[in-house]
Amino acid sequence: MAPSPLARESVAGVDEVGRGALFGPVVAAAVILPESAIAPLTAAGVTDSKLLAADQRSILAQQIKALAVDCRIGYASVAEIDRLNILQASLLAMKRAILRLSIQPQLCLIDGNQRIPNLSLPQQTVIKGDQTSLAIAAASILAKVWRDDLICRLAIKYSQYHLASNKGYGTPAHRQAIQQFGPSRQHRRSFSPCQISSLP
Repeated sequence: MAPSPLARESVAGVDEVGRGALFGPVVAAAVILPESAIAPLTAAGVTDSKLLAADQRSILAQQIKALAVDCRIGYASVAEIDRLNILQASLLAMKRAILRLSIQPQLCLIDGNQRIPNLSLPQQTVIKGDQTSLAIAAASILAKVWRDDLICRLAIKYSQYHLASNKGYGTPAHRQAIQQFGPSRQHRRSFSPCQISSLP
């Protein structure tokens, strides 16, 4: 856990997922955990979502939601990503997740080294926070599960891009499909693999 002089109940862990994807929004989660959740979530194996299998993340997400004081999702759309750039859109998604919390945290632990612009709440960046802070790790899991579920629903409409398996990331099959069919309206046109003129 990242150290804090404040009560844990007043600290929100914040992380985003989907920053490197070619398709779909960037999604963030903000999580406030009570002291009583630390031991069971640690024992359950809460860690950086990238280190967990999909079924593990789904189970842990349910446990996190059951134990959290509050947890919220925020996202930035493909249009916002293309307009702002992916870094600013990621920070916007995190800000939206924080502002949706029903409890105003006294401190926000932000994964990475970038502070959230125009956030009126105290914040502290934590490099590799999803591996050192339980609250940030919990946020990474919730954001990943929410985004993956969204992409799997969109995969029904955009079946030609193999989204159920690649989750919007630039796998060889996904890149080949973009070349073959052109980018969809949910592809990030500001990303070079998606800069093709045709729109299905």
